[in-house]
Amino acid sequence: MNLVVVANANNRTPGNCEESYLGGRVTRSTLMGSQRVHLAASRAAGRRLAASPRDGLLVGSPGGQSSERGASVDKVGVVGCGLMGSGIAEVCARADVDVVVVERDAEALKTGQARIERSLSRAVASGKVTEMDAEAARANLTFAEDFAALSDRDLVVEAVLEEEDAKVEVFRHLDQVVRGDGAILATNTSSIPIIKLAMATKRPEQVIGMHFFNPVPVLKLVEVISSLLTSPETTTRVRTFATDRLSKRVIASPDRAGFVVNALLIPYLLSAIRMLESGFASAEDIDTGMVIGCAHPLGPLALTDLIGLDTTQAVAESLYEEFKEPHLAPPPLLSRMTQAGLLGRKSGQGFFAYKS
Repeated sequence: MNLVVVANANNRTPGNCEESYLGGRVTRSTLMGSQRVHLAASRAAGRRLAASPRDGLLVGSPGGQSSERGASVDKVGVVGCGLMGSGIAEVCARADVDVVVVERDAEALKTGQARIERSLSRAVASGKVTEMDAEAARANLTFAEDFAALSDRDLVVEAVLEEEDAKVEVFRHLDQVVRGDGAILATNTSSIPIIKLAMATKRPEQVIGMHFFNPVPVLKLVEVISSLLTSPETTTRVRTFATDRLSKRVIASPDRAGFVVNALLIPYLLSAIRMLESGFASAEDIDTGMVIGCAHPLGPLALTDLIGLDTTQAVAESLYEEFKEPHLAPPPLLSRMTQAGLLGRKSGQGFFAYKS
């Protein structure tokens, strides 16, 4: 069985790789030489030989092909190669998973590849991974511009921009091209109800939320969100993959806007923005108060810059649409800054200025 993962867009800058995901050609990573291919193949073969049934799941059959709905996840697809998509792809590749990344725009795809390479190089330089492991991760990555490259995936994760219409379109395409009877379609959305995406497919029982956090290689948390129609088997397979294969910590969330983390986080960030907007305190003082006074690693405005002001606004709008509570509505300052392209770190300017 193959799994396709759809990631959430935490970097919705115009023209970025998360905004393009259809049509084109498949290209093997230029970072991959014959030695890397041999290394990845050897590691994959060893994994299959060592595999054994556990947790009630079936292991892959010879050649890595799955034979039952409960099979393990060995082939992952990622749609979108922005901050989140590239991070998800890297984490899966480092876990010795065969990964196909689909991105329509060639320049955006190139940018995403470069981002993964920089991240792997930093991991080697800091001693977090060995050079051999980094080479194996590179060998596990294939980059494509055509959805057809995802046809044999066990799991596909969608990671395009945080807009419902865009994500629904992706799920319609995935439902048409991903062939496996047990293939799982996941979304990395921060807030959009999973059932809305599931109903764009003919397999709603195999659609689930798999919300990673930025930066994906660093932050260990994954929210797993089952809709009213998600099957227990799908939930179990995704939780097992995230915990056992990716070494992530999983928390379960009901299918409601914001899930667990953003339902708590976004109102806090909006309160800080309103405080700045009203002139009650400066951006520096707001963030210093929370960092020094409450031992937060980042202040709320710097954190909003890291998440992206556009993504923060999109999540706030989703929360407000569902619950209609005034404190969940995006403040005018947030809306104006998003319209002006002041999106935070990814644009170089948000509540604070950043070097390019």
